[in-house]
Amino acid sequence: MSERIRVLLSEEEVDARIQAIGEQISRDYEGKQVHLLCVLKGGSFFMCELAKRITLPVSLDFMSVSSYGGDTKSSGVVRIIKDLDESLKDKEVIVVEDIVDSGRTLSYLMETLWSRGPKSLRLCTLLDKPERRVVDVKVDYTGFQIPDEFVVGYGLDYDQKYRNLPYIGVVEFDK
Repeated sequence: MSERIRVLLSEEEVDARIQAIGEQISRDYEGKQVHLLCVLKGGSFFMCELAKRITLPVSLDFMSVSSYGGDTKSSGVVRIIKDLDESLKDKEVIVVEDIVDSGRTLSYLMETLWSRGPKSLRLCTLLDKPERRVVDVKVDYTGFQIPDEFVVGYGLDYDQKYRNLPYIGVVEFDK
């Protein structure tokens, strides 16, 4: 079985939306420093582009979590694979994610991060699939709400392929 990629959101659309989110964050945190926390691996492309568009002092950290194990469906059990390098104590933290779907992993992660004492904690995602939500998660900054399709590009992958696409595409399988 082979696959092809159909463009869902063009590079220009994604770029313009990231610029708008960066401007909004810059207004919301005027006079402050923000600490961007990337959920690896998919969020790295989005976070780097977002950080370039925020006009405030920015610090970065990275975390890797898994709820999939060896399966393609979430097990519901969240494991921290790579923890943060810095404390979140009294920081203005924005968690940067590539996509929010069921909400299970992010609900657990946000609760865990709150326990570490940030001054504030918000969630920013490039893509949101609200119709897949099974756990309520408050998303403060959303790039795009998308339909329930398997998407790749801008950090999102299919079997470790397509992360480097500069647009968001839908994987379509040939039979």
